[in-house]
Amino acid sequence: MAFFRRDLPHLQHDFKPHFVTFCTLKRSILPPLARKIVLDCCIHDHDKKYSLYVTVVMPDHVHLILTPLVNHEAREIWSLASIMDAIKGASAHQINRALNRKGRVWQTESFDHVLRSSESRDAKVAYILNNPVRHGLVDLLGEYPWVWRRPEQKHSSLQGSFDDL
Repeated sequence: MAFFRRDLPHLQHDFKPHFVTFCTLKRSILPPLARKIVLDCCIHDHDKKYSLYVTVVMPDHVHLILTPLVNHEAREIWSLASIMDAIKGASAHQINRALNRKGRVWQTESFDHVLRSSESRDAKVAYILNNPVRHGLVDLLGEYPWVWRRPEQKHSSLQGSFDDL
């Protein structure tokens, strides 16, 4: 288990899924092209640095559930801080290039916590998948283009089980 602190305390627990949320600077709205870039950056290191279960890129924030993997070269678990730095850094660089702008895209801090039970995971997965509907961006689950979940996740409804997480 690792602990690090910026302004908010961050606790990382090895081999456990983590629910992470990070927001745009001043809660500015990401245009569709930027949301696609962020989604691609979230998926990029799936099965390399972390196992990504689900993510959604909302207009001004991002939610992910991921489990950090072993960095075989360093013989340790990838740190949540390095994972978030990679996602936020790469996406900010690409967004600024695509939108022909400069400056920060993300708030420095992110919110994260360890998911300790399957019920907690189920609730957070449902929360993430329903976020675009809840915010009135789409009418039906599946209509929002900036959502990704592991292909092997099978469920008949959001009330179904996500035990394969």
